[in-house]
Amino acid sequence: MSITDQSNPIDSPVLPRKFRTQSFTSDRLRHLLLRMRRRWQLYALLALPLLYIIIFNYVPILGAQIAFRDYTVAGGIWNSPWVGFENFQRFFNSFQFTRLIVNTISLGLYLLVIGFPIPIILALSLHQVRTLWFKKLLQMVTYAPHFISTVVMVGLILQMLNPRFGLLSQITTALGMQPVSAMSRPELYQSIYVWTDIWQHMGFSAIIYLAALTTIDPALHEAALVDGASRFQRIRHIDIPGIMPIATMLLILNFGNFINIGFEKVLLLQNPVNVSASEILDTYVYKVGLASPTLDFSYATAIGLFKGVIALLMVVVANYTVKRLGQESLW
Repeated sequence: MSITDQSNPIDSPVLPRKFRTQSFTSDRLRHLLLRMRRRWQLYALLALPLLYIIIFNYVPILGAQIAFRDYTVAGGIWNSPWVGFENFQRFFNSFQFTRLIVNTISLGLYLLVIGFPIPIILALSLHQVRTLWFKKLLQMVTYAPHFISTVVMVGLILQMLNPRFGLLSQITTALGMQPVSAMSRPELYQSIYVWTDIWQHMGFSAIIYLAALTTIDPALHEAALVDGASRFQRIRHIDIPGIMPIATMLLILNFGNFINIGFEKVLLLQNPVNVSASEILDTYVYKVGLASPTLDFSYATAIGLFKGVIALLMVVVANYTVKRLGQESLW
């Protein structure tokens, strides 16, 4: 056989696995580069948000190692001594560990169980309103409180619940009862937080469900009317299944966020009397890491990292549960 008759192994129809993998990878890379060259404008637009995510979401992850160090400002992140899981053990052995976990989970579940279905009910109700001006008025009244800042909202709440001249005290006094000092009763704190939060955000949260309801084919409702279905039956068998994929996705995300309540409103509604029921992980991290004279950054970071891991596990469990039930999942 001459040299010209010898075929190149790379051009052979039967190649070793190594050569087939390299050829396939090079073809995909060449195709990707060609596609990027043809649509470089779109990739240029994508570059800025991608750069933002990398800088502000992924680069700060390097700072999570503070939780495993005895951080000092003078030493910085890289020169502070490594202590391993000492900060986590300190938190787990703390006398406040049980109280913080119970308060955070109970408040988060309370807000999730009550706050998740109410925007859906509001959206279904608004979708059935046929008077256009009345529907717009209801929408404006319900989602306008969302744009009030947290500080102003807390000020309104404290004024309404003031035991001397608040709206609640005026009502109870007019009914012949004693004024109620609601903010001085720890057992009422979570209810005050949850129901005022629902009042503030239910209208804005209902917008996405209203948008999903508009995508439902009107022919389904027309066919149901011909078959004699009532309004409640159409809501049950057409509207609710139509928004169920959106609702399940938001439910999965809310499961991950229910432990990440935030500290602004909780802290502003907090006082020395109700602190036993209002102290959660976020407010404790703020007090330990920023408001404490010692500024224990490592301990606060360890608590925050622990909370993030729990939130991640909740998202994974919720997504797995929804997938097993046959509903739309995130992945």
